[in-house]
Amino acid sequence: MVSGLRAAGVNPVVLTGDHPRTALAVAVELGWLEDTSVVTGQELAALDRAGRADLLREAGVVARVAPEQKLQVVEALRAAGRVVAMVGDGANDAAAIRAADAGIALAARGSAAARNAADIVLTDGDLRVLADTVDEGRALWRSVADAISILIGGNAGEVGFTVLGTLLSGASPLSTRQLLLVNLLTDMFPAMAISVTPSAAPDAGEDVGTGSLGAPLTRQIRDRGVVTALGATTAWLAGTWTPGTARRTSTMSLCGLVGAQLVQTLSGREHSPLVLATSLGSAAVLFAVVQTPVVSHFFGCTPLGPVAWAGVGGGIVVAKFAPPMLPVVESVVSRVAAAAR
Repeated sequence: MVSGLRAAGVNPVVLTGDHPRTALAVAVELGWLEDTSVVTGQELAALDRAGRADLLREAGVVARVAPEQKLQVVEALRAAGRVVAMVGDGANDAAAIRAADAGIALAARGSAAARNAADIVLTDGDLRVLADTVDEGRALWRSVADAISILIGGNAGEVGFTVLGTLLSGASPLSTRQLLLVNLLTDMFPAMAISVTPSAAPDAGEDVGTGSLGAPLTRQIRDRGVVTALGATTAWLAGTWTPGTARRTSTMSLCGLVGAQLVQTLSGREHSPLVLATSLGSAAVLFAVVQTPVVSHFFGCTPLGPVAWAGVGGGIVVAKFAPPMLPVVESVVSRVAAAAR
């Protein structure tokens, strides 16, 4: 169990009223390292909250703790910046279980107070499921974060492309109906498929951004917006630089915008039948709308020929291969900005 938790990036801590040597011996037998740092309740009692947080930062065993000190340990660990899960089965664990980010009680031998205070109750007492729970939770958050990035990042890319196209040409490259069609094809079914599709859990050391808009998620939204705008702009420029009408250029922009978002949606999820089906289905609907004369005219589009579709394909290729280059570009821009100062 301990090795599984450590592999998942969780640092387990023993809380017990036993003697420090006894507590360490039991911890080592369960999988803790022999040089695990041991802190006693007496040491904690002599410190304020900030001092307890510093003392517990690297501790693996906390021994000789009174029932009320378990609550202090949980509070101190949270003050040290930890996300804390408290596992207990006794009535004297209830306060600490309630104060933790995730309170876990053992139903098999636990008290009613512990079960009532807990967020999660383990019915069979097998603690090995905790490592699986961490992996499942991270995978769930990754799926939610991906869906959020599709919705916010994709829309940000649409806005950026529309503003850029308007500044360069004096008119919006997409009509209102076309923008609504983009949202229908990219924000609805693909985003829903991503949110309910299991994703590989992030590595233990990877920051998954558990805040509502943590740094990793913010970066993911920003990158998606930039890549979406790049793909759409490439298709729009291809339409502008090749012979054709303004309606043809607008249609190419529409297809480039949708294609840029769908190729990002598929990235890393190609093996999910649901994500693959919704993405390809959206692409098929777009193709049918564009190539069907009456429907195409309703959305302000026109059927495209091979040259135009090649330009759209160029925008999609840019969206496919641009993401790995963004950190390099960002690094170069940061260095140039630093040198300019």
